[in-house]
Amino acid sequence: MRAKSAVGDEGGPSGDGDGRNDGVVGRNGGVVGRNGGGPADTRAAAVLAVRDDATCRVREILDRVGDKWTLAVVSELGRGSHRFTELRRAVPGISQRMLTSTLRGLERDGLVRRTVHPVVPPRVDYELTELGRTLLDTAWALMSWALEHLDQIDDARREYDGR
Repeated sequence: MRAKSAVGDEGGPSGDGDGRNDGVVGRNGGVVGRNGGGPADTRAAAVLAVRDDATCRVREILDRVGDKWTLAVVSELGRGSHRFTELRRAVPGISQRMLTSTLRGLERDGLVRRTVHPVVPPRVDYELTELGRTLLDTAWALMSWALEHLDQIDDARREYDGR
């Protein structure tokens, strides 16, 4: 008999009834990682399965770094300091409002430093902090993965939508 997930009663975190336990702490207390995952998988599963303040904070951070624009902005800032208009031009499709919101959130979380230079007209530069630089490898890896698998994902979507 499989262990029921602490997240969904029917298997995976979505409760989709597929019979898999997708790397969460079971109700019996055992941790099951996806595909027999290593220590990092086990630790992440344990953290996400516990419902406390730390878990909420982890989810808030994941919401920040996993939103539509953050990885693109962080990746671009990984190339060096940018002014707002340079950054807006470098991130295709982002609106002024969304770039402002994204930069404020990243600054609040300590990932981006905003420097206002005392000149006329005012000049504002944005750059990654040391903490923000620690996110670069992950950001680039996720973006590379997405680029590498675009065709496969498009095929899967077409197949799914054709049902």
